Amino acid sequence: MTRRIIRSLAFAAIPALVFAPLSASAHDEAEPHGIQGLERPPMTARDLVTMPRLGGPTVTSDGRYAVYSVTRTDPETYDRKPEHYILDIAGQGSDPVRFDLGIRASSLSFGPDNFLYFLSSDHIGSDDDEAVERRSRLWRAALEADGNVTGPMLVADIEGGDIAGFALSPSGDAVALWGETGRDCASLFCEQNAEQIGSGRLYEGDGGFYRHWDRWIEPGKLNRVFVFDLEDGTITGDGVAADGGQPIGNTPTMPFGGSEDIAWAPDGSGLYFVAREADASEPTSTDLDIYWSNLSGAAPVNLTADNPAYDANPAPSPDGRSLAYVAMARAGYESDRTVIHLRDLASGEVRALTRDTDLSFHSLSWSADGRHILATAADVLDTPAFRIDPETGAVTELNLMAGAEAHIGNLTALAGDRLLFTRDSIGVPSELYLAHSSATARPLTDVVTSRMGEKATTVTTRFSFAGAEGDTVWGQITRLENQEGPIPAILYIHGGPQGSFRDGWSSRWNPRVLASQGYAVISVDFHGSAGYGQDFMDSINRDWGGKPLVDLQLGLDAALALDSQIDGTRACAMGASYGGYMVNWIAGNWPDRFNCLVQHDGLFDMRSFYYSTEELWFPRWDFGGSYSEAKETYERWNPVNYVENWRTPMLVIAGEQDFRVPYTQGLQSFTALQERGVPSQLLVFPDENHWVLGAKNSLQWHDTVFAWLDRWLTREDDAGE
Repeated sequence: MTRRIIRSLAFAAIPALVFAPLSASAHDEAEPHGIQGLERPPMTARDLVTMPRLGGPTVTSDGRYAVYSVTRTDPETYDRKPEHYILDIAGQGSDPVRFDLGIRASSLSFGPDNFLYFLSSDHIGSDDDEAVERRSRLWRAALEADGNVTGPMLVADIEGGDIAGFALSPSGDAVALWGETGRDCASLFCEQNAEQIGSGRLYEGDGGFYRHWDRWIEPGKLNRVFVFDLEDGTITGDGVAADGGQPIGNTPTMPFGGSEDIAWAPDGSGLYFVAREADASEPTSTDLDIYWSNLSGAAPVNLTADNPAYDANPAPSPDGRSLAYVAMARAGYESDRTVIHLRDLASGEVRALTRDTDLSFHSLSWSADGRHILATAADVLDTPAFRIDPETGAVTELNLMAGAEAHIGNLTALAGDRLLFTRDSIGVPSELYLAHSSATARPLTDVVTSRMGEKATTVTTRFSFAGAEGDTVWGQITRLENQEGPIPAILYIHGGPQGSFRDGWSSRWNPRVLASQGYAVISVDFHGSAGYGQDFMDSINRDWGGKPLVDLQLGLDAALALDSQIDGTRACAMGASYGGYMVNWIAGNWPDRFNCLVQHDGLFDMRSFYYSTEELWFPRWDFGGSYSEAKETYERWNPVNYVENWRTPMLVIAGEQDFRVPYTQGLQSFTALQERGVPSQLLVFPDENHWVLGAKNSLQWHDTVFAWLDRWLTREDDAGE
């Protein structure tokens, strides 16, 4: 068995910024579980919820200044508000300077004119001015290095809708705007005069999604992109539809697409964009395509029509000769390997650059000199950055950080062979770094690292073992560094299922905050997990309750053998989405192992799930067809078929706005627990989706989960302390 230990605080020697201390309630200040051996207070759920959150950077055209936002949460009201900073990254030792745009701003981006562009639904003037409609508009401001702001100045204000995003042309004389607008509209947010008597929404059977992720689709509307000329910093005309008025589909793609779906040609002559056809095939298709629009108003050209699977992340080379993008080979499979492709824009020739590298690449960009493609990819618990040679396809890991890469994101290539990026880990949230040539990156921010240093340190130990069918499987143990045993165990089960509890920070399922309550958090990257090659990921297909359960069983045993301070007689399993499915599966197929279970958004009945979820390509691939076509496979791995074995106390959590795993799945499992007299609780959030995002709701989630764990894992002698 292999192991590697990673301390939660790896970068202490960074410029100090002064922040108010993290707020804590009287309950939070109490020593949880009577933990002995700690010199500093453990991190609390309130700490997690009120933790400042760093956003991605934007950089001036000369690469000298970076602007980034930090979202802060008021510890009393839990209201969240962004603060903005400018930082000179040309030399060392500069301190970030906070600036005020005068209105709440999001999606900050420097234009080629070095004005700072952003979106805001606020308006300039009195907050009591009810005559001004609250809608998202595009603004810009002149920003100086000392934080002085001139503006903001209105760039685009279009009646009838909210501007959801924008992309400025490289020459600065045009801007692409997008938002939800009518399928047949010739202009952005045009008026549709259809009269409707009641509040009902009428959907056609061949109309595609009628609800998606967490919202009902408004019939006849799509995300669409329109391109406007810019004169003196203001849009002119009605704009040109990038889709040429053709019923192509949503751009950006729904529900998570954004600016990565849109890319300007370097000379500003046109636009590349990603779209999925919004027709009867939409709920069963993973066919995203990349289009090219010359902005003449004509129908765009589908550049990837020959591939019936996923094509995305268009990234034109700086010289405009090539287009890099990622593509999957198998239609209907959302977790197929994403291979970087390169299209010669003159000849149309396409090469699969990374065909021979068993990694799935994401977040494509080019080096400033155009000599390399830059990307990230999951690789055995880490998400490092890679450099890809566009001629040979050779892949080189950049090794930007000393020790574990953990999670690298927001790659921004700068002149002078510099790379700006964010890095986070289980131990520390995201901070901004700058790498130069082959030298180790240096930290530019201390948004939260020093504050984390005031808390009790956790350690994460990576380990590997022989899992199902003898394959090597990896896991992690996160626990307080100086805690004295015996330590109750928590088996963390990730969702996806093609995912991972990688070495990265999370504001939801956070191993550090749970370990800080006095638990040893054990996660296992079972068969089907990301970062171990495509065959390993594919191995969960039609085997949801098979090899993954074996891996979890063997992984828990391996972790207990590795750390003798962990008390395996006091253990709880918890997970969400597929992890929630596995909790339900464990309840019926491993019923005597755990003292308690926590099931969040878990699949309970595969039949009713299939007929109530929205992205039907997902179960069709993983189970070999629709429910009627592959009934035997669905029923083989159906938790509802084993409820007669349920006897482990379970906390069930669901969000009423969750359309991926509808909350009725949670209600059904709670009913099964009640019928059998199994101790149980049900926590339902009427305003949350598949995730818990609201600050107050997050705190309630953690308080409820911690109380449930305390109830079943606290020893009698602990309770008396």
